[in-house]
Amino acid sequence: MDWNSIIAFPVMGENLTAENTLPMDFSAQNQTLKEVDLGNTEAFNQYVFAQLEQAQKTFGIGGYLENRAIYQRSEVFATDQSDFRNIHLGIDIWCKAWTPVYAPLDGIIHSFQDNAGFGNYGATLILEHDLGEKKLYSLYGHLAQKDLKEYSVGKEVTKGDPIAHVGPFPENGDWPPHLHFQLMWDLEGNWGDYPGVCSQREKEHYAANCPDPNLILRFPS
Repeated sequence: MDWNSIIAFPVMGENLTAENTLPMDFSAQNQTLKEVDLGNTEAFNQYVFAQLEQAQKTFGIGGYLENRAIYQRSEVFATDQSDFRNIHLGIDIWCKAWTPVYAPLDGIIHSFQDNAGFGNYGATLILEHDLGEKKLYSLYGHLAQKDLKEYSVGKEVTKGDPIAHVGPFPENGDWPPHLHFQLMWDLEGNWGDYPGVCSQREKEHYAANCPDPNLILRFPS
């Protein structure tokens, strides 16, 4: 796949740059996370947005294949204690609730649903994109509940169309407001949902099926 030939519309409506976006670290190496009550969404929210305010940035970004410390907050990620899911398969874009989200590519609505529960996706949308030689799917998690009322399976979406809003907590799966953006080559039978986090044992499989979303976002590393 020649990613350089794909010209995407900015998912957040504007290019994510060093001027407006702060790289954020939620790995176990971030010692400041030990001082945050991650099970308390309000405290977690204050931690995230204090960083953005201090850096004077609109967005925070990060997470692809990051081994994260923050998933201890929810049993959603505990498949079992010996196979805990903590490898993040998408990129998170942290920003204010109700920030609009836009379609990066032409496509259709493949599926959508409310993946309710503490630590889950909340309202979720999956788009299907025909790239000619193969199909690509894009997932948008932690959306506003009201967005689900606007969707219908098979509806055409044009690059640059507004498709969603970043949801507030607790309706967004009870997370500080952010967009979980993920790419998949194969949905593997999933509908309105796809794992956004895997265990270390599963990493090779999911890394092959879930290309780096920054191939679309193109935030300068």
